[in-house]
Amino acid sequence: MPVKILFIGDVIGKPGRQALSRELDRLVDRHSVDLVVVNGENAAGGFGLTLETAKELFDMGVHCITSGNHIWDKKEQVSLVLADPRIIRPANYPDGVPGAGSATFTTPGGVKIAVLNLEGRVFMKYLECPFRYADREIERLKKETSLIFVDFHAEATSEKAALGWYLDGRVSAVIGTHTHVQTADERILTQGTAYMSDAGMTGSFDSVIGIGKEDAIRKFLTQLPVKFEVPKKDLRLNGVVVAIDEVSGSAVGIERIAVCC
Repeated sequence: MPVKILFIGDVIGKPGRQALSRELDRLVDRHSVDLVVVNGENAAGGFGLTLETAKELFDMGVHCITSGNHIWDKKEQVSLVLADPRIIRPANYPDGVPGAGSATFTTPGGVKIAVLNLEGRVFMKYLECPFRYADREIERLKKETSLIFVDFHAEATSEKAALGWYLDGRVSAVIGTHTHVQTADERILTQGTAYMSDAGMTGSFDSVIGIGKEDAIRKFLTQLPVKFEVPKKDLRLNGVVVAIDEVSGSAVGIERIAVCC
């Protein structure tokens, strides 16, 4: 039997956590999931992550929390949050910042799975090269396991697709996050890597990518600072299930998940 990873796209605030709480157990049972990975960089009030919200996610049954550029938003808690080895930040931030860019987990069946987090550079901060950092991290992680799941937190679809092809055959999956809009391009690339440009988001779809419609419109109209609120209606969960051969580390299946909660 293949190993199955359930990956949930960006969880947005309390509504996102509520949607996840309602659906997670059912999805795990339905798809016989071995490892649950959630992008949680927006889980606390729509921006950042706190110890309290991280605990809430872990108590639901989440095994690993990945992140991105918003992991730094709750400045007073960043070091404490990233001290938990189950919470990772993009690996290609400069040396010396808190936290780690990858983590390895063992399934109940005894299979090791590594989770690697990377951040893109197109239309984002100019970080270290995610392609070269991936080379370095994969070489290290391969000493532990051939099953490697990559959350690539990036804006440009071109950059995501390029990394997918660059890592094809070297990792089990490259799944994008950050845009909060689920794409319909899930597939297994020619050398056995599962790919999807963006897993989407989990939270209120009565919104502009998770924030209040009126707030977002006001921001675009005025170009002035606006306090964003997280809406509570029309909750949905977006994600993907990837099935991986536990010997070769190649993906054998990928299924897009979109649930109205």
